Amino acid sequence: MQELTPLALPPAPLKLKRQDNKVMVQCLIRRKYLVLTPEEWVRQHLISFLNLSQGFALEKISVEKQIRYDGFTKRWDIVVFDAAFSPFLLIECKAPSVPISSSVMEQISVYQRKVQAPYLALSNGLSHQVFALDAQAANLQTLEAFPSAN
Repeated sequence: MQELTPLALPPAPLKLKRQDNKVMVQCLIRRKYLVLTPEEWVRQHLISFLNLSQGFALEKISVEKQIRYDGFTKRWDIVVFDAAFSPFLLIECKAPSVPISSSVMEQISVYQRKVQAPYLALSNGLSHQVFALDAQAANLQTLEAFPSAN
């Protein structure tokens, strides 16, 4: 197995296997095996955390969906939906080696123009930045923790 970076998230009940000399992980949402990249390691841990620690049903979590914006095709990492299936939390995942920077904020901002979630989060599994959108003031408020389903 490749070296898996310990993350600042609770351990996740992930199913791993080796296939064609690559480590694969079963996606908690899509239920299919994917190559276990460092970013996928973070994404699957975040999905598990959102489900087991924050109380979001797996059915309310969507991963890597394609959107079109200004003629470009983009793919956001995770969107959590509320009870009415409106976007609630948009998350951009990065590999643990990628710092959370202004360019990552710019990236999620592009997705946010389409998704329009009231909460945003950036994570590389080691560092998390979570924000609430104040639509009236048109600014972001930094939060200490991820929102929960309750």
